[in-house]
Amino acid sequence: MQFTPYLNFNGDCEAAFRFYERVLGGKIEAMLTHGESPIAGEVPPNWHSRILHARLVVGDAVLMASDSPPEMYQQPQGLYVSIGVHDVADAERIFHALSEGGSVTMPIGKTFWAERFGMLVDRFGIPWMINGAGSDGSSAQGASANELAEAR
Repeated sequence: MQFTPYLNFNGDCEAAFRFYERVLGGKIEAMLTHGESPIAGEVPPNWHSRILHARLVVGDAVLMASDSPPEMYQQPQGLYVSIGVHDVADAERIFHALSEGGSVTMPIGKTFWAERFGMLVDRFGIPWMINGAGSDGSSAQGASANELAEAR
């Protein structure tokens, strides 16, 4: 089984994914507009440039997204896209790049489970958590509650 975040945007999916591709060092493998799709004749002309489906691959990780119909868009709540990296410098670089034009909900810093951890909402309204290298050099991304408790 594999979980893949699927993000919804309010008309700025393409800009967001071009930004994520640059910041995260990934590759956009798909970016399909409504106008390029088989359903182009079924959507209003002002929707033709909006994204029906996007797929970004960063290493073994996948992030997917689309533009929501305006009447269905809701600001993300109750979730974060969590990134775990092994290098503290990468954690800081990614955190600062994603937070530019957005809002920091927890400044990046040392925690009991990681050398760096921070939370933010980017300029596109997407919440992120950045985990950078545990004290043993590993990422805390997959740590269990017991492992985190023992780290204190």
